[in-house]
Amino acid sequence: MSSPQIGPPSTAQLQAAVQWYLTLNDADVSPEQHLAWQDWLGADPEHVKAWARIEKLQQQLCGVPRDVALPILSQMGVQRRQGLKMLLVLAAGATVLAGYRISPYHTDFATRTGERRQVTLPDGSRLELNTDTRVDIAYNAQERLILLRRGEILVTTATDRLPARPLSVETPQGRIRALGTRFDVRLLPGLSSVHVQQHAVEVRPRDTPQHIQRVDEGQALTFGSSQLGNLRPATADSSAWTQGLLVAIDWRLGDFVGELARYRVGYLGCADEVRDLRISGAFRLDDIDGILANLQVSLPVKVRHFSRYWARIEA
Repeated sequence: MSSPQIGPPSTAQLQAAVQWYLTLNDADVSPEQHLAWQDWLGADPEHVKAWARIEKLQQQLCGVPRDVALPILSQMGVQRRQGLKMLLVLAAGATVLAGYRISPYHTDFATRTGERRQVTLPDGSRLELNTDTRVDIAYNAQERLILLRRGEILVTTATDRLPARPLSVETPQGRIRALGTRFDVRLLPGLSSVHVQQHAVEVRPRDTPQHIQRVDEGQALTFGSSQLGNLRPATADSSAWTQGLLVAIDWRLGDFVGELARYRVGYLGCADEVRDLRISGAFRLDDIDGILANLQVSLPVKVRHFSRYWARIEA
């Protein structure tokens, strides 16, 4: 299934997008200005391209504090004009380099192991990325497409200003079309999983797109590239990660450690003799070492550390 491509926007379009970017990041931005920006965005598909380029540039600078990388966002006068020129030059450079990936892992939005982040997309939809996640965005005049390359995302859709432009998430196994909704998508080995929190989605496997499964609020589905799984109740804790929590309700210790390992750099394993112990609780994902220490108090286990990046839970 081919993905739509975003062509390079013109300098005039980039300039307009930069001006809107600066306006929306001003501390005194009004609701009326937000509406005017949405009107501008919806007036021409080329505006969407230009806005996507500025958003991508902002993400490329995400490692630098905004007040350092773009000090002009909250300033006026000469400083603002100089900043506008600088951002426009950078955006044009990003356009020239857009076709070149510096590595197989370079994507529009990404998180490192243990990192989570939130992104606002050009249409106002919100995207939350879980640990070790990679996403590309491909918006055009016909559709809004989010390509999940790795990891897990939570999507909260916004009303689009362009008519009849659906929002979908594409995974290696197929497509998930939003029907005005909030839903979680996670890549598993050879499978994709979706949990719907609000409204509904439609799932189409990649190799059998004629098979469509509607997944309603409170339901979950796991599917492969050629087949659909059975609908099941969505777990209440499927999006706890957005709050920085891992919630376990009578989990096997082996499953718990496997999930915890997603958020820790290095190796975290579990010995077979303790894998079937049961565990319940809500655990803070920003303190993995604290979780491991508490396991030794609540369960008959010890954590053996061979290095900072190698740990194993044993009897």
